[in-house]
Amino acid sequence: MRIVKVKNRMNRTKLLPERPKDECGVFAIYGHEEAAKMAYFGLYALQHRGQESAGIVTSDGAQMYEHKSMGLVPEVFSEETLNGLQGHIALGHVRYSTTGSSLIANAQPFRVQYAGRSFAIAHNGNIVNALQIRSELENSGSIFQTTMDSEVVLHLIAKSFKLGLEQAMVQTMTQIRGAYSMVVMTEDGIIAAKDPNGFRPLCIGRLNSGYVVASETCALDLVEAEYLREIDPGEIVVINGEGLKSIPSGIESRKSQCIFELIYFARPDSNIFGQNVYLFRKRQGELLAKEFPIEADLVMPFPDSGNYAAIGYAQASDIPFEMGVIRNHYVGRTFIQPSQSMRDFGVKVKLNPVKELLRDQRVIIIEDSIIRGTTAKTRVHTLREIGAKEVHMLVSCPPHRFPCHYGIDFSTRGELIAAQKSVQEICDFVGLDSLGYLNIDYLEQASHIPKEELCFACFNGKYPVPIDEKVSKYCFE
Repeated sequence: MRIVKVKNRMNRTKLLPERPKDECGVFAIYGHEEAAKMAYFGLYALQHRGQESAGIVTSDGAQMYEHKSMGLVPEVFSEETLNGLQGHIALGHVRYSTTGSSLIANAQPFRVQYAGRSFAIAHNGNIVNALQIRSELENSGSIFQTTMDSEVVLHLIAKSFKLGLEQAMVQTMTQIRGAYSMVVMTEDGIIAAKDPNGFRPLCIGRLNSGYVVASETCALDLVEAEYLREIDPGEIVVINGEGLKSIPSGIESRKSQCIFELIYFARPDSNIFGQNVYLFRKRQGELLAKEFPIEADLVMPFPDSGNYAAIGYAQASDIPFEMGVIRNHYVGRTFIQPSQSMRDFGVKVKLNPVKELLRDQRVIIIEDSIIRGTTAKTRVHTLREIGAKEVHMLVSCPPHRFPCHYGIDFSTRGELIAAQKSVQEICDFVGLDSLGYLNIDYLEQASHIPKEELCFACFNGKYPVPIDEKVSKYCFE
């Protein structure tokens, strides 16, 4: 993975990855005697949503216990740490920071004590007016421990807590704007909420006599929980000793479900927004074949991003599907950076082409996105070097021309290649014989979701929730 350093508005340095990153996954469970271990497995299933830090907070009904650290789930937790997390309630989180620095202080779940009660929060998304609210709260005497937008939520809940936790959550949701699928845990229960636009997925499952809340259904599958339903946009779900209760926030807004969750982030074995992700990506490939029929010898992905759309394209076009490059599955999270003289090694260590398969062949590469273009250029150059006769690339979504302000770390607009170059210019830059992008109408057709219920802001710049001018210059802290 190639990374570059950029300065954010807090004048801190952030490592910007070549591939887009989502900032977290959330898992909560109520009513299980081994809640911590269930949360561990749930987070394992959601590891793709955040590889920076992981944490679990548990409760036995009277006291909370926590453990969190930087690193992957199996690096953060051991049998010993999990045994120390007592209780039948657990809240877990895996994180990739989009708001707040990459520090242990910003790892979630974030836990505080207020008015004799303990609270913990885990959050997926980005609250776009968090800076404004934070400034107002600080001016009125609030003291913040982190730079996360999630902490703003707990301060707002505390200000309205005299109304009771449920109404405090309702009041909080009337004040925050943006994307949030979150769970707040107390000593005796959990309360989950999704923003009125429903940007990010969050679902409910049943496990024996208890309940599970998770970012994706793949986490329910791993702990053998029965899928019940998605939490609705603007809905608050309370789970405690009295069972499960749904409370509408009363905030009216149109659905703006993130299409890139389906295109890229969610695991292919998950169901989100009422869609199976694997089948959605296959339909993308089928529609690419309809829009861009190309004579070629084989269709291939760069694993694992374009795998399923490539299968769909190959089946629809009757061109053989091949794994033209092989992924090294044993590359760790931390990797020794090569010297300048070995600058391409960092890319090649993950993927290696099958030379005998690709030499003298007309190749179609299926990708799910081109963000900055530099990695694609390196990979295509490698295919040329080994003797591929033609190299075509098809992308299973429209060009990314605008940053995301709702929880994905797309580059600032100046670093998105499609914001600076035409499709033909990108084609020339990457070194392709041809380049095509799936259009928005076909993307809607693949999703089976009405266009007006999806967020396409990263493609067309039409942001469903207005962005503060200060925030609009940056996609993340």
